[in-house]
Parts: sequence; C-alpha cells; structure tokens
Amino acid sequence: MNNQTPATPEHLLEKLTALGIETTTITHPAVYTVEESKEHRGDLPGAHTKNLFLRNKKGKMWLLVCLEDRKIDIKLLGKALGAGKLSFGSADRLMEFLGIEPGSVSPFCAINDTDGQVKIMLDSHMMTMSPINAHPLTNTMTTAIAPTDLVHFLQSIDHHPEELDMDNLEELASLAE
Repeated sequence: MNNQTPATPEHLLEKLTALGIETTTITHPAVYTVEESKEHRGDLPGAHTKNLFLRNKKGKMWLLVCLEDRKIDIKLLGKALGAGKLSFGSADRLMEFLGIEPGSVSPFCAINDTDGQVKIMLDSHMMTMSPINAHPLTNTMTTAIAPTDLVHFLQSIDHHPEELDMDNLEELASLAE
C-alpha cells in the first residue's frame, strides 16, 4: 500500500522533462470514455489509448494500455497473462495503488505505484505508433509521448513494462494453458 501523496500532473511533466523526454500536452474538457475523448481531442495525431486496471482473485494487478478501439476479451487476456480470472479493479483500489480516479487512468499513473504492485502491459501494435497519447494523471489533459520515451519513463520509476501481442491473444492464451 502506498501512503504518500499522489503525484500531480505538474510533478509528472517535471519528471519527464528531467529525464530529457519531450512531450506535448493539451488541455480539454474532462473525458471519461473513449467516445468523449474522440469528441474533444480534434485532429490530435498518433495512437490514443484505452487503459484497463485489472486484478485477479489473488490480488495481483495489471494495467493494460492498448489502442482505444481494441476489443478486449477479459477471459482470454487472463489466460494469456497466466492470471486466471480477471476483473476490473475498484475505484478505491485504483486510488490506493495508482493514486488516481476513474477516467484518468494511463501508463503515467505508475509514478504513484512506488511499491511496484501493478504490472504494466503495453499493446505491442500500439508501441509501433508515434506518438502515444495518454492522460497525465488527469482526464482534462492529454500528453503525447514517443513509445521509446514512454518505456524510458516507466523504467525510470522501476516499472519494466511488458509488451503483449493483442492481435494474437487467443494463441497466447492457448500457449499459457
């Protein structure tokens, strides 16, 4: 459990700058769904993310960061990860471990997981696109970052993300059985 005050968007952006990572951030009305995001972002180029905070019965947690339009079969995903049955993490769990509220989930929230409780999984197809657009700890902003810089940031905070071939989940699930 993490008892420290969660990072602010300003703190996150300062951390990225300190790492020498260039980003572009825009502000917009609060968005809670992919549809709302599409409505407010205009012609913002690059990959746009959908972020799923998941847990299994043993309390292990994952943050899946994938392309916004990707259809996810949670049952197959659980098999592919060797996690068993997955469910969505609650709003309380989201705040406790990632320091954010629903609607603001992104790979950047790993900055608040100082105990390394949440495994970050990145859609391998998304990682071939640039930039990747994600909320910087608030759903009223979107930050564009290069895929290699996203990995660099995550590694700098002791989260070594794994890429997951979301296009072949069924095959991965059968291999894990």
